[in-house]
Amino acid sequence: MSPVPDRYRGVWARQLLETPHQRDESTFVRWLQTPLWHADLRVPSPTPAADATLALAHQQGFCGVTDVTQTPQGEVCTWQRRLDFQPPRSQVDAGVMVIDTPDCVIETGLQANYREVWERLPDSTGRFIALAGLDAAGHDTQERFLVAGRYAMRVRPRRCPLPPKIPAGQTLAEVLALHPEQSADLLDFEISFGTLEDGQWTIEQSTLPLLRGLHMALSLQKLDSFRARMASPASGSHWRILEWTEVLPDR
Repeated sequence: MSPVPDRYRGVWARQLLETPHQRDESTFVRWLQTPLWHADLRVPSPTPAADATLALAHQQGFCGVTDVTQTPQGEVCTWQRRLDFQPPRSQVDAGVMVIDTPDCVIETGLQANYREVWERLPDSTGRFIALAGLDAAGHDTQERFLVAGRYAMRVRPRRCPLPPKIPAGQTLAEVLALHPEQSADLLDFEISFGTLEDGQWTIEQSTLPLLRGLHMALSLQKLDSFRARMASPASGSHWRILEWTEVLPDR
């Protein structure tokens, strides 16, 4: 795949979602975009009367590669999801993008009726890293760790598969309603967003509530063009490099 243009790289905070039936300015949404890979986290604001398990099932997040193409409708971003907190979608995740300012993008749904306003966070460019976790035998664990500037996202999929024969487009809340005995396994999917600076990983928001606000030591070391090492008590130490780009600031 071709790298996405510079105008989309960095970390984007969603400021507004509009649909025919909804206006949302409170959900915590972060989209981290490297030249090829993306990770996305969406945590709704808690409501006092919400059932805790059901509230967690309404979270969203995914990770994969991004494709940017020119179409008759305009420039389109397509997020090809390799890992997804929710069950498989029935529609392709694609939006028509309009650059409002260098740090503001407006996305309009290509196959769904919505409009999203995104603003790029400061200090989220210049360094882009995408890593794939490896087990002791060198096999892909499916864990991903992405870095953009001073920000990072960790994605670790659930260890148990979803129940078989889930219809495309069914939500995780609907799956939980059918399989309440599997709630712990179904919700065991980590997507964490935070800052990575001076060897310190600070988690601002996560699909796993116990990780929110956590501080821990974490450092990355590039061993060669293919391998990296992570020093962290919470993740494996062996990683394969998918991307590693650092642009030094002008002096």
